Amino acid sequence: MSTIRIISDPTILFGKPVIVGTRISVELILDKLGAGDSIADLLDDYPHLSVADIRAAIQFAAQAIRIDTVYPFELASV
Repeated sequence: MSTIRIISDPTILFGKPVIVGTRISVELILDKLGAGDSIADLLDDYPHLSVADIRAAIQFAAQAIRIDTVYPFELASV
């Protein structure tokens, strides 16, 4: 049985997806990882997070991108 780790509640951070029981957003986790922080860095900075929480955030983002529709566009000349 899987545990729900990511929720979106309009009363928490305006509905941004967060780690359940926290105000730590999926966006924050991805930003920090993208900036070069390691999972160990995140665990040091946010001791109430677990490795499973961080992996759930990454999986959530991957799934969100997977179901997204991409519309090609060209930049307009100014």
